[in-house]
Amino acid sequence: MKAPPDKCEGVVICLTGLSGAGKTTLARLLEKTVTEEGRPVQVLDGDDIRKNLSKDLGYCRADRETNMRRIGYVCRLLIQHGVMVIVSAISPYRNVRDEIRCACECRFVEVYVKCPVQSLIQRDAKGLYRRAIAGEIPNFTGISDPYEEPLNGEIVVETDRQSQEESLCAIVETLKRLDYL
Repeated sequence: MKAPPDKCEGVVICLTGLSGAGKTTLARLLEKTVTEEGRPVQVLDGDDIRKNLSKDLGYCRADRETNMRRIGYVCRLLIQHGVMVIVSAISPYRNVRDEIRCACECRFVEVYVKCPVQSLIQRDAKGLYRRAIAGEIPNFTGISDPYEEPLNGEIVVETDRQSQEESLCAIVETLKRLDYL
């Protein structure tokens, strides 16, 4: 049996879910909480990674997998230095999330930020779902491209049913239970 993690040990908190589910909002709230605890923390936001580290990639399955593997590589580097890495990315494919979990020596907490597509279509602040449904955005996760829900994640927060504060509290409690906070 593996010993419980040391609070000085780095860990990846992977917030995964569909576009607009609340991953970035929760990542920023969690970052603030972790910073207040005195832990070194780094947020890796999927949109920022796409603009910088992965701007050469498209949205086919192979490119999405490459994007996530790049994020995973950065995570491995950061956790070796005791950083809590909060990843906020759709990360649609289970196999790549599992690869990253293994590569990070299981110092990985998968948080499924769950929200039904119908709720996301109603929210649609950026108009992405409307454009995807109209066929203007190909390979849009949840509409014309699959999203593989986590099967064995550490926590599920349901942003259509929980407030931001309730979701954050559930994540923090899970991290405390796992001895990462």
